[in-house]
Amino acid sequence: MAGMPYIVTKGIVLRETETKEADKILTLLTGERGKISVIARGARRKSCKYTACAQSLAYSEWALYQKGDWYYVNEGASLELFNGLREDLDAMALGFYFAELTEAVTTEDTASQELLSHLLNGLYALGTLHKPPALVKAAFELKLLSLAGYEPLLDSCAYCGLSDPEHPLLDVVQGVLRCSHCGTKESALSMPLCEDSLAAARHIVYGNPKRLYSFTLGPEAQRRLSGAAEAFLAAQLERGFRTLDFYKSLEPVEIPLKSGKS
Repeated sequence: MAGMPYIVTKGIVLRETETKEADKILTLLTGERGKISVIARGARRKSCKYTACAQSLAYSEWALYQKGDWYYVNEGASLELFNGLREDLDAMALGFYFAELTEAVTTEDTASQELLSHLLNGLYALGTLHKPPALVKAAFELKLLSLAGYEPLLDSCAYCGLSDPEHPLLDVVQGVLRCSHCGTKESALSMPLCEDSLAAARHIVYGNPKRLYSFTLGPEAQRRLSGAAEAFLAAQLERGFRTLDFYKSLEPVEIPLKSGKS
C-alpha cells in the first residue's frame, strides 16, 4: 500500500478462516510479535502469488502493513510447507493439534520466538524425521507447557525430597512429582510413571531443546509418559481441543473376537 511502511516477519499459520468472496483471515505466530491476525486478500484465488503461504502449518516470510487493529498481507514467500505432514493423515492431524495447542498458550504482541521454534521443531520431527507420533506428541505437550509457564517440578518428590521415587507419580493438578505413599491427602489426580518414563519427562522439561526428541522408550514406558503428558495438559489448561479429538478418531479400534461354539 503506497506510503505505508511494511513489516517484514517470519511466521507460521496456526489457523485459516475463509471470509468474503476470496479472502482469508490468518492467525500467524511470529517470533517478534507473537500471535497476530492477518487479512490475506484474494488468498483463495488461484492467481494469488501467496496462496501456498496462506494455508495452515505453512511457514513463510511475510511483508505486512498494519491498519488499525489488523495486519494485511502485501507479499509472502514460503520457507517450509511441511509436505511430509500433508502426505500422512495421522501426522497432519497431529500437526494441526500442535498448532491449536500453541495458539491456546500464546498471546498477542508478546515475543514468542521460543514457542515458534518449538512448533517448527515438532512439525519437523513428525514430517521429516518421522519420529514416532506418540513420542513426539508427549514431548511436544510437556515442553510447550514448560515454555508457556506451566513447567512441572520433576527433580524430586515434592513431599519427602527423594530424587528417585520407587513408584513415581505426577500430580497433574499441582504439577509436582511425588512418591506413591506421599501427599495422598493433598493430591487430586496423579498419573503413574516409571523409571524410564520419568527419565524421559526430565529430559523433555530440563534438557537441551535441540535434542528434545532424541530418546526412545519401550511400549509401557511410552504409554505412561503419554498418559501423564496429556492429563497434565488437560488439568493445567482446563479445556479440550477439537483437533486432538480428530487425531484420536483416526486411531484403529480393536474389535474383540467373538468366541465360537465348539
